[in-house]
Amino acid sequence: MRPTGQLHLGHLSVVRNWARLQHEYECFFFVADWHALTTDYEQPAQLESNAIDMVVDWLAVGINPSAATVFIQSQVPEHAELHLLLSMITPLGWLERVPSYKDQQEQLRDRDLATYGFLGYPLLQSADILMYRAGAVPVGADQVAHVEVTREIARRFNHFYGREPGFRENAEAAARKMGKKNARLYLELRRAYQEQGDNEALGKAQALVREQQNISLGDRERLLGYLEGEGKQVLPEPLALLTEHPKMPGLDGRKMSKSYGNTLSLREAPADIESKILTMPTDPARVRRTDPGTPEKCPVWELHQVYSDDEVRAWVQAGCRSATIGCVDCKRPIVEAVQNQLAPIQERAREYAQDLMLVRNILKEGAERAREEARDTMDEVRSAMGLRYR
Repeated sequence: MRPTGQLHLGHLSVVRNWARLQHEYECFFFVADWHALTTDYEQPAQLESNAIDMVVDWLAVGINPSAATVFIQSQVPEHAELHLLLSMITPLGWLERVPSYKDQQEQLRDRDLATYGFLGYPLLQSADILMYRAGAVPVGADQVAHVEVTREIARRFNHFYGREPGFRENAEAAARKMGKKNARLYLELRRAYQEQGDNEALGKAQALVREQQNISLGDRERLLGYLEGEGKQVLPEPLALLTEHPKMPGLDGRKMSKSYGNTLSLREAPADIESKILTMPTDPARVRRTDPGTPEKCPVWELHQVYSDDEVRAWVQAGCRSATIGCVDCKRPIVEAVQNQLAPIQERAREYAQDLMLVRNILKEGAERAREEARDTMDEVRSAMGLRYR
């Protein structure tokens, strides 16, 4: 996530999803500070404070540094090296066709984005993913294209650099290291996939290989590559873990965004939450308290869709259309729901904000763990590309 400072309600479902995933997968969550520079290179002054503020909110929402690796991108310089090496093989057309490349140029016309960094930011994202040999990347539907280009880059890299002399013999020797029973099962599953196209057998074989604790990283890549062909899988192709995040309406009915100035911060004071919600615009047809309204034409109704249960929504529908409730009455349940939702998050955020050294230590330790993984990947990448000098 780019460092934008304190998070708002629109970010909450994303970070809560991360907090759930950290107990199901080995997760890496990082502050994408280099990505921030691709569009805001003229304004670096707030990078550090924005990064720390954002991580405070991650921790307050439930990201656990004991369960996941939390770090700042620029503190793992291997990301930049992998980005550079991947740039040697990535066609320009692949980067220019990423949908968000032209979209952001349209949205950010006030900035000079005719830079190499901006053109290459999808490739930097690919390096971020491939560095940790990610099996899955949690994204919304609008980001699937980034995962797809990452898969294409990994496939192209493996095509160029995944071949090694004696690959078949090395792969079969690696299989024997799993033990007689597992080696036999692996070869049976490989045959079922290659001869019969059994995708379930492929999945079982991949899981079997990843479970092995007594084989090296290089042997694991050989075995995974041998399942599908005659090449070593140096960089695995990730899958998009599609997660639907409800659109959080802003205080003016548009999507909640800092650029629109229509947000509620996760650390918004209770009095400010009340004031901002009570002054939200409503159905323009309700000029007077006695005028009936139409909830679907009111931005407040969209917040009821997120925060209210069926009983409250039925009360709003009936009361608004008959003018038996006023707009302030309609807003009160939203005020209470938002305050109740944010109260425990704000309490935890205050604790972290009062001990920023703890936050910095979490990031430092996370960067060290991330670098261990990154070094392993880069050793394999350099070796595959002929860059391991002895």
